[in-house]
Amino acid sequence: MHYVSTRADQGAASQAPQQFSDILLGGLAPDGGLYLPAEYPQVTGAELDAWRKLSYADLAYEILRKFATDIPEADLRKLTKKTYTAEVYRNTRKGQKAAEITPLRVLEQNGDKTLILQALSNGPTLAFKDMAMQLLGNLFEYALAKNGAELNIFGATSGDTGSAAEYAMRGKKGIRVFMLSPHKKMSAFQSAQMFSLQDPNIFNIAVEGVFDDCQDMVKAVSNDLPFKAAQKIGTVNSINWARVVAQVVYYFRGYLAATTENTQKVSFTVPSGNFGNICAGHIARMMGLPIDRLIAATNENDVLDEFFRTGVYRVRKSAETYHTSSPSMDISKASNFERFVYDLVGRDAARVRQLFHKVETEGGFDLSGKPGSDGDEFKRVSEYGFASGKSTHKDRLDTIRDVADDYDITIDTHTADGIKVARQYMAPGVPMIVLETALAAKFNETILDALGVDAERPAGFEDIESLPQKFVVMPADVAKMKSYIASNTGL
Repeated sequence: MHYVSTRADQGAASQAPQQFSDILLGGLAPDGGLYLPAEYPQVTGAELDAWRKLSYADLAYEILRKFATDIPEADLRKLTKKTYTAEVYRNTRKGQKAAEITPLRVLEQNGDKTLILQALSNGPTLAFKDMAMQLLGNLFEYALAKNGAELNIFGATSGDTGSAAEYAMRGKKGIRVFMLSPHKKMSAFQSAQMFSLQDPNIFNIAVEGVFDDCQDMVKAVSNDLPFKAAQKIGTVNSINWARVVAQVVYYFRGYLAATTENTQKVSFTVPSGNFGNICAGHIARMMGLPIDRLIAATNENDVLDEFFRTGVYRVRKSAETYHTSSPSMDISKASNFERFVYDLVGRDAARVRQLFHKVETEGGFDLSGKPGSDGDEFKRVSEYGFASGKSTHKDRLDTIRDVADDYDITIDTHTADGIKVARQYMAPGVPMIVLETALAAKFNETILDALGVDAERPAGFEDIESLPQKFVVMPADVAKMKSYIASNTGL
């Protein structure tokens, strides 16, 4: 399996064949693009039939072996078995079996319309990011040990990526984590989860700005190739291909658990900010998984909803980014969106370079096909099954109350966005699966507002906000950030 950059010129260095291990520890390609397979591996009906009986770890192995063809199969099997265990994914709700890893629960059945919740919050940080990050930690450690190397991870988080990365990498030999987050713009639980870690290889930096300022600095450092090489910089944000491909697995698991035969289709609604989670669904669909529709659910920061309604991709300025009660989606520049656009424009790298240069210089592009637009590729969006919707703070409160009253479960704010939007797209005979994003305890301020009671907390998290916290506050200044990294790596 070879990988190409979304922006690569034919014959350019970034167009040279890359294998999974070549791109594992990095993020952006040297030309600033994102890596994708040269072609998507295909899944047969016979494989889907066989995979229905597999454990989550074995299913992950079967899917990942199609992408990581340069890792010995015995080693890859060991890595998936080490990652996906009931001991790691133990935070389950009542009635759920830990061994299922991502169990389904039918929420609504109205005639032949079905709404299903897929639990993805059973990992150590109670969020779906654990599903990929725990594997990434083991893959990184494996690759570094083989080469006697070290890695300095530089990432950005709007809430859950940071804690998932830090919990996956803490104590790993040869790895340091430098994680940026927007100062005072995460929930108290999210901040405490990250900042309470005292491990010497974990560095938390609270940036004076919004998430997009953090993300822009990660890209700026990744694009400084001499600094990146000298400081051995890698990334765990969803621009990292291994993150995305690990998330492909739970789409297959959700489909196989919700159906009995391969002629059936399902749809997925995915709370979306950075487009990494739903991009994994797009890849699963391109592999041949029978997905009918992929619904992107946004909050008030509706950049993606605007695109899927109109064909206009318009990045918001920092001052236009809302601080909402689903803060992990408070994103106005979806860094993974480029992977989908690459497919949408027929894998034309020159076209992708042109469009994303326009994002950087003019703030967006228009593919609606209207007079004066940049193209008409928006007409192809329906071929990929995409649609979208938007949820507000009032919608979140109402949905949290409805689900608690009707089904006796408490959902988090982002999942509430997903359920609210999913109800608009439920179709007869096609189960709608909503991907859960986190346990409600991570956003207790809004749960208390909606329900008048605190969200239940798993054992070990009862008083996390009272733990000592270790972090530094810094301005959104790339030069100062580079200096901070260099002073703490010793390289």
